[in-house]
Amino acid sequence: MKLSFKSALVILTRNEIEGISSLFGKIPFDATDECFVVDGGSTDGTVAFVEERDITVVGQDERGRGAAFRIAMASTDCDYVIFYSPDGNEDPEDIPKLIDKMEEGYDMVICSRFLPDGANEEDDLVFPWRAWANRAFTAIANYLWGGRLTDSINGFRAITKDAFNKLKPDGPGYVIEYQLSIRALKKGLRVAEIPTVEGQRIGGESYAKSLPTGILFLQFLFRELKIGKNF
Repeated sequence: MKLSFKSALVILTRNEIEGISSLFGKIPFDATDECFVVDGGSTDGTVAFVEERDITVVGQDERGRGAAFRIAMASTDCDYVIFYSPDGNEDPEDIPKLIDKMEEGYDMVICSRFLPDGANEEDDLVFPWRAWANRAFTAIANYLWGGRLTDSINGFRAITKDAFNKLKPDGPGYVIEYQLSIRALKKGLRVAEIPTVEGQRIGGESYAKSLPTGILFLQFLFRELKIGKNF
């Protein structure tokens, strides 16, 4: 039996004018009860573009994706939030699928690029370094905390406000997504995945630099080992 909750779509932006202008017409705004943008200091016209279309923009005093997640949660009273980045990697057609799964009562649902019907943008590469790193970090989390996840790092996900508050994620940047997955496993929350096909990035640039991000992930992995459930 499906339940009925209020949902919010949060669009995360930082200089994504090419992506947001290309994908705006494909975003299912009517599928959620609320929609707003959390912007990390765009200077390319992104903010003006969405405001002209009557979308509320919430600014960030603190930069980074981790801060954006926390600001988003503090900015809504909806039961759960869907995090979406309009950079081309994330398919807006998956948003209703996330909603359907959340309505089954899950605490968090992650779009997975590594389920059988999913695809990663590096699948055609001889050395898909980012995908390998993702699988490795996911395997470690599963081994340490008894999970069965396939894509613990993907930020395209939905999570309830109650679960987010219980997990108290304080990680910076892209670490917050991995931290949420780890802490959800620690707490035994109901987590599901749906397959997603990752597209190629549309314009802009990725702010997740592979080596520094990987080192930060390792630092927080050891931190999570040390603190256990004391968060």
